[in-house]
Amino acid sequence: MLSLFLPLDDARFTPSNVTSLRILDRNGIVLREVLSEQDGRGRWCALAELSPDVIDAFIAAEDSRFYSHPGVDPIALTRATLQNVRAGRIISGGSTITMQLIRNLYPSSRTVAAKLRESWYALRLERMMSKEDILQQYLNRAPFGNQLHGIDAAARGYFGKPALQLSLAEAALLAAIPNSPARNDPYKHRARLRERQLYVLARMKDEGYISEEERERAEHEPLVIVPRTAQFKAPHFTTMILQQLTPAQKSSLAEVRTTLNYPTQKSVELLVEAHVARLKKFNITNAAAVVIDNRGHSLVSLVGSKDFFDTISQGQVNGALALRQPGSTLKPFTYGLALESGMTASDLLADIPWQMADFLPENYDKKFHGPVRLRVALACSYNVPAVRTLEQFGAEALLTKLHDAGFASLIKSSAYYGVGLTLGDGEVTLLELANAYSALANSGAYFPVKTIDNPTLVAQDSARVDASSTPRQVFSPQVAYILSDILSDAQARAPAFGVNSSLALPFPCAAKTGTSKDYKDNWTVGFTPEYTVGVWVGNFDATPMRLVSGITGAAPLFRDIMLMLHQNTGASSEFIRAEGIVTERVCPRSGMLVGKDCPGELQELFVQGTEPSHTCTVHRKFRIDTRNGLLASRTTPREFVVEKTYEIFPPIFDSWADKEGIARPPVQLSASAAQHERLLAIHSPMSGDVFKIDPILRPEYQTIVVESEVATSIEDVRLWINGREEAALAPPFRYHLALAPLRKGKNSLVLKGRNGARTVQSDAVVFAVQ
Repeated sequence: MLSLFLPLDDARFTPSNVTSLRILDRNGIVLREVLSEQDGRGRWCALAELSPDVIDAFIAAEDSRFYSHPGVDPIALTRATLQNVRAGRIISGGSTITMQLIRNLYPSSRTVAAKLRESWYALRLERMMSKEDILQQYLNRAPFGNQLHGIDAAARGYFGKPALQLSLAEAALLAAIPNSPARNDPYKHRARLRERQLYVLARMKDEGYISEEERERAEHEPLVIVPRTAQFKAPHFTTMILQQLTPAQKSSLAEVRTTLNYPTQKSVELLVEAHVARLKKFNITNAAAVVIDNRGHSLVSLVGSKDFFDTISQGQVNGALALRQPGSTLKPFTYGLALESGMTASDLLADIPWQMADFLPENYDKKFHGPVRLRVALACSYNVPAVRTLEQFGAEALLTKLHDAGFASLIKSSAYYGVGLTLGDGEVTLLELANAYSALANSGAYFPVKTIDNPTLVAQDSARVDASSTPRQVFSPQVAYILSDILSDAQARAPAFGVNSSLALPFPCAAKTGTSKDYKDNWTVGFTPEYTVGVWVGNFDATPMRLVSGITGAAPLFRDIMLMLHQNTGASSEFIRAEGIVTERVCPRSGMLVGKDCPGELQELFVQGTEPSHTCTVHRKFRIDTRNGLLASRTTPREFVVEKTYEIFPPIFDSWADKEGIARPPVQLSASAAQHERLLAIHSPMSGDVFKIDPILRPEYQTIVVESEVATSIEDVRLWINGREEAALAPPFRYHLALAPLRKGKNSLVLKGRNGARTVQSDAVVFAVQ
């Protein structure tokens, strides 16, 4: 008996254990409240701050002899035991309010031993506290489901008002929940909760707390439950914030101010929901979107799914943080490598059939487009040129660049990913992808995206992770500007996407789409000077979409988000042109300086020092004899001579040109010259190319690919560099030439071989190494 006088631990009963941590948006709007030690919300209230109906309802429903028993009610226990025996299972516990409070503070399994300990603790508690204090403790700690703890949190969560303002009907409904919060959930089991509410009202009438008239009036009072989203705003975002906080921070902080802008968040949520409904016919059930403020390097909106509370389509999965294959959205980083290494937006790339050792790359439209400028290859998202370009620099170089851009999810080796990395053969998150594109918007400078505005927390994050305000330069401002210009070039992307695609916006906007293998993931990510937006659509169970691409799936949602952002903040500004950018007139077909025979021209951007130095050699004018279609001679009568311009591409494109029906001149310069030109030719690199040695990248990864065209009659083909033999070549006559051993300045490449008894050689290709 003396043990009944042993006090319980006072610390367990302190009100601080029920105080909430509030998560706010940047404007102070409450997004979510969580208890410091439980996953829920709560605010401590004195009994005087509660409606009298609340107290009466709980006593009538849970413990009618509360004021007379010593903590354990023998009558209730006896009744519960008989009910359980008759039912053959536990249907009643007979617990008093005091015992329920003990169970809340000392949770354990429902066993006989646990029940005895619960009763013993309840008897001890009654000797420590007054009935009023016990009731106050109980009402402030009772579970009400949906992460709500305590009567005031429940009143605000379900009815949007403090507990003092609850009506009789509302008090009875809340008193009905703690008996079984899951079974009496106001959102999931309204009918069962209604039965329990009527039971509570009947008990209040039987115990004399209310009259029959009051009971009937409360029974017919219409109740409006606050929508779940109103008490749990930006659910994926706030869950992410909680995961970033340490246990000590959760228990010590009263509030966390975040970078999220809730009005923007709500608009994005509505757009995501509407677009997923529109895309249902394509077997798309979900979408995710993020918005980053480029100038503040902060997360403005994060929507992880169309509906957090939709269990059927796995709505609680955060699509902004889920690992997925990004498709073609990584291509800008491949071409950024190329531009940094001295290539230009006007360089001709080969989009022709090309068999690699492990796979055969092909384009989305299943076509080959022949010679394409780098600008067009990126803007149209052609796969073959991207893979060929990356092979020159190696997957390791791209992987290193992607790590610099914040892709921490790419944890495998470069050998694992291979050159397919440029096509999305790796898994990243939407937030990583958007933040990497934000670096392009910030002149190539990468800032880890901020999510928290509390100065103390920001300082702690800076010390703990890579979240400092010091940027990491991923690309030079010049390269970043050229990439931004290409990705915002509607004319350059028109051959693949049309002029009036979903990416066409009334203000400057750089954007890239992507679709993963088997059509499981669909992306659009892009930026203006003000915002970066990333969008993913697909299915969390990885089932494929039907007949949808990035331009038709994710792009319309991307467009609407961008329009909404700039409608709210004003029109987007122009991208800031970096110093050291120059403009030249080039031929659209060759990418070289426009010549007198070129049928058109365009303005192209170059990093100063990389401008082309040669006039177009693709367009050549010939004098044709109209009588026979052959090359006119000096003796051909003038009336039978016409001048005709032909496109003559490097030999690598001959097969493509023949399939496309591109006419060739009727006669070459001469038989010997034609033989000399066609028997052996180096088509990559080209004369005038400039290659820069990266002082950081390991030498073995810094190579150029020498690609050659060799007639079938030629034997014993050898590559010569600067007058010395480098290597013997065999089909497909491709050779990786290391840059490091080459001399700085000009270098000369020549192919030599035997045509029968005669030695033949190609024209020399002269390029520079810096």
